Amino acid sequence: MGIPAVPMVTIAFKDLAKTNAAKRGMPLQRIVFTPHPVWGKTDEQMYAYLEGNDPVSGKPLMPEVVGDLTRPLTEDEKKSGTVTPPVGAPTFTDTSDNLQQYYLDNGMTDFMPIILPTQEKVDAMLKGTSHAPDEVVGKMSPAHGAFPDWSYNVQQVAVNAVMAGATPDYFPTLLAIASTGISALFSSTNSLVSAAVFNGPIRDKLQMNYGIGAMGPFNQANAVIGRAWSLMSKNLCGGGVAGETYMGSQGNVINYNNLIIPENEKDSPWTPFHVQKGFKPTDSVISFFFGFLITQGQGGRGLGVKPIPLYHEAISYNVGPFASLFGALVLADPLVANGLVELGYKTKEDLADWLQKNTTISVKDVKSMLFSMLPRGPEAANLTDESIIPKWPRPDAFNFVAVGGQTNPYHQIANMSYRLSVNIDKWV
Repeated sequence: MGIPAVPMVTIAFKDLAKTNAAKRGMPLQRIVFTPHPVWGKTDEQMYAYLEGNDPVSGKPLMPEVVGDLTRPLTEDEKKSGTVTPPVGAPTFTDTSDNLQQYYLDNGMTDFMPIILPTQEKVDAMLKGTSHAPDEVVGKMSPAHGAFPDWSYNVQQVAVNAVMAGATPDYFPTLLAIASTGISALFSSTNSLVSAAVFNGPIRDKLQMNYGIGAMGPFNQANAVIGRAWSLMSKNLCGGGVAGETYMGSQGNVINYNNLIIPENEKDSPWTPFHVQKGFKPTDSVISFFFGFLITQGQGGRGLGVKPIPLYHEAISYNVGPFASLFGALVLADPLVANGLVELGYKTKEDLADWLQKNTTISVKDVKSMLFSMLPRGPEAANLTDESIIPKWPRPDAFNFVAVGGQTNPYHQIANMSYRLSVNIDKWV
């Protein structure tokens, strides 16, 4: 656009900034560095950073910024390099051990053994869809705006599907996931996680588990689909490279397979999630969520508080520590869902409305929390630090899915927000 710009990056991300600039064809990008960290620092400490020296160049920081913005580019700085997009693992011939090592050494795996994507296996996978191998499926990035969006075709998705252990009947589901462009491995210093809720006939067609142990390692389809999503996120957009395109400080074990949640529609008293989003009950649909974590809930604030536990109060209590940047995805065993109906919450919307009004926080606590926002507009004029306000401004921050085998009236809650839903049937 012809507007001078200089990235300002903390020293902890020096290698990341230089590597990403080089990979985008700008190996001599001018970058200014500050001390690390900047999070949690006072204004005085931040001003000290600006008035000090760049810890990489040793030059006074602000004069360096001004100089980099105003000094004409050199001939070398004007040169642009080439950027090669990731296309996933190739297929070629070698010994099994050598191939496993090749894929591992080149960052194409989740660091566990893969199914080697021979041409024969890839061709078999392609028979799982009517779409042509060279048809473009979508674009993906580890973080939109921060990294390029790379496009990929049906065959490249098929290679990753084979690597994850998928069979051809899983392939339309994996194409649907790939079509959204949603990476399961988001680049952030937070250890973020992704979830996918499955509704409709696809759950039984693939024999997905929505009963006992539904979110554990007890079902091939659940496990393989989740793993394939992570492999696609690595190989189709270059995501999940620690220190480059993944910056989660601690990482998260959920990233291995993500949260794969087939809704237990037959035992649920509620409307299935995809029908809430406007799909027909006979549609096979995946709905995507994104956020921070999942935590175990229980029947009440203490077990066995009353003959019928106050599940709604328990949910409100359990989401208390959540960051309001994301919503609350409530994963209720059908025993809990039916118990809530007995308590008067006939629909998911009834429950969301009660939770939004009764899950509260003080203005003072909002001010002290990261990723929390104060109300705006006329209603905020009379608020004091002692005022009590809803933690989330709208009921749609709460979403509900019935899942589980009814061995105990438990729920789990993810600090996650809904993103979008996609129909699998178009990829058959």
